[in-house]
Amino acid sequence: MTALPVTRLSLREAVSRRLVLIGLVLSAAFLLLFVFGFNALYSRAVEETAGIGGRRAVAFGATMITVLGLYIVRFLGALLAIFLASSAIAAEIDSGLLHAVLARPLSRASWLMQRWLAFVIVTVGYVTIMTAAMLTIAHGIAGFTPLDPVRAVAVMALELAVLLSLGLLTSTTWSAVTSGVVTFCLFGVAWLAGIIELIGDQLRNQTMQLIGIATSLLMPSDALWRGASFYLQSPSVLIISRQEGGGNPFAGTAPPTAALIAWAVVYAVSLLLVAAWRMRRRDL
Repeated sequence: MTALPVTRLSLREAVSRRLVLIGLVLSAAFLLLFVFGFNALYSRAVEETAGIGGRRAVAFGATMITVLGLYIVRFLGALLAIFLASSAIAAEIDSGLLHAVLARPLSRASWLMQRWLAFVIVTVGYVTIMTAAMLTIAHGIAGFTPLDPVRAVAVMALELAVLLSLGLLTSTTWSAVTSGVVTFCLFGVAWLAGIIELIGDQLRNQTMQLIGIATSLLMPSDALWRGASFYLQSPSVLIISRQEGGGNPFAGTAPPTAALIAWAVVYAVSLLLVAAWRMRRRDL
């Protein structure tokens, strides 16, 4: 950490601004609500179902409740990433702090990338802890076991890296508020495109499918979540979903392809490099 002073100071800043403390308090309240809600719904489902079909229905319900809860965690992690990245540059310039920091022998690109690393640590750490907590709760109440939670968290981390790179890039161009709005809107457009592609798959509409695929290339956040959600479901539920061919707006039924992962990595790195280039040229 001593070799990365900006990263260390950025982490201290997050703690000093009570961002971490407030996040932990709200997250604890969310987990408590999830415990009561999951237990109530699962107990009701067990009472009203019986037999093989009933067990399948209960397993499907447990999976969907868990995935929906983790979708909210993913959404909160994305909001945290957008908030941190959008205010990373413009707010520092407006306050005058960036002038003091860059007066030291530290390049603008190094400062930017160290900030990005600090934000990755904060957001990925948050999502990892919350995912582990929710899966532990689901397993304790319903015996729910996902397919591969480690891969799921890894793909979610990649999505956060994409959002952070995009947020830093917009922050080098616009004010903190404008940067946050633009990044969040792109995040929402990606989700909407995912819904359009899902409906297109159900209707076998090639135009809708192409719209979803093209938007995923321009903003791969939703495609990454759908890939991550595949690993968060139980194997039995995945088999049922594939057999029935149903769609789910909150989860995917296929793992992320190698091409998607490679594109997301290139996407995040490219945006970060462009942000560093714009940072060097920006008038402070």
